[in-house]
Amino acid sequence: MGKINIKKGDLVQVITGAKAERGGDRGKQGKVLRVFTESNRVLVEGINRVTKHTKVGQSQRGSKTGGIEIVEAPIHISNVALVDPSTKKTTRVGYRLETVERDGRERVTRVRFAKSSGKDLA
Repeated sequence: MGKINIKKGDLVQVITGAKAERGGDRGKQGKVLRVFTESNRVLVEGINRVTKHTKVGQSQRGSKTGGIEIVEAPIHISNVALVDPSTKKTTRVGYRLETVERDGRERVTRVRFAKSSGKDLA
């Protein structure tokens, strides 16, 4: 697969799957908590929530652990799109080179920007 344009902390929107009224996550927006580059997946806050059953046991202090908990599962990166912070709509990501003078030397840095509005992304 190609380059991953989504970073930790970006706001993304789910673009595939069942609609929200049918129990799915399509159209929902959330913040990226973690990016799994080896499997091309992202963990998004509040998206793809699954029920996880853990075996009941005891910790070293004697308290009971385990039970049923709801956690977020990773979603494939092709199923989410980056959201433009100014318009709150999905957009593609572009890169441009900018020269910045730092420590008396000019350095060239790559800056991510939203292709729909042209504004820089954090």
